[in-house]
Amino acid sequence: MLPSAWALWDSITTARHECPVTDAPTALNLPPLDPLPEATARYFAICAEKLGMVPNVLRAYAFDVAKLNAFTAMYNDLMLADSGLTKLEREMIAVVVSSINRCWYCQVAHGAAVRTLSGDPKLGEAMVMNWRAIALPARQVAMLRFVEKLTEAPARIEEADRQALRDAGFADRDIWDIAAVAGFYNMTNRLASASDMQPNDAYHGQAR
Repeated sequence: MLPSAWALWDSITTARHECPVTDAPTALNLPPLDPLPEATARYFAICAEKLGMVPNVLRAYAFDVAKLNAFTAMYNDLMLADSGLTKLEREMIAVVVSSINRCWYCQVAHGAAVRTLSGDPKLGEAMVMNWRAIALPARQVAMLRFVEKLTEAPARIEEADRQALRDAGFADRDIWDIAAVAGFYNMTNRLASASDMQPNDAYHGQAR
């Protein structure tokens, strides 16, 4: 148990009950479990404490804890676990995929992550608008070319595309990770767009 986290979550939920909730994370009528399971409440409280918010994608999943746990497990593995890709490179993949798919939620949320991790607001904007408009290392150019093709025309991926990544310095395990991150965001983009998931307002001003 984390008493301080529980106290914080209690204050958040109390405030939500005192004021009408008009900031549903999606257009779907899928209210969160009430009460949330202990582990979920603790996790949300830690998010609120560390991030200053509970990301709306987590709130959107809170109607079904099994689905929430599956989502967070996959996210944590792909985005935070050890990899030959840096955390910034993984966020860059997320934004480029989301830009191609015009996913409002993920462009905003992961654009903020790129700005935060890089310390470069221009990089975050370029990933959203046109990644070719900014000078990038050859390694990242190869990575984003592969991601772009995998998103737009996956059936056209061929050995030459994988070899281009090897030539840029990526190991085969890295190629797997590039594809896994791109695949994950192609899935989440579609879910976010289908449900009209809205990004937290706090993302818009981060690291600018």
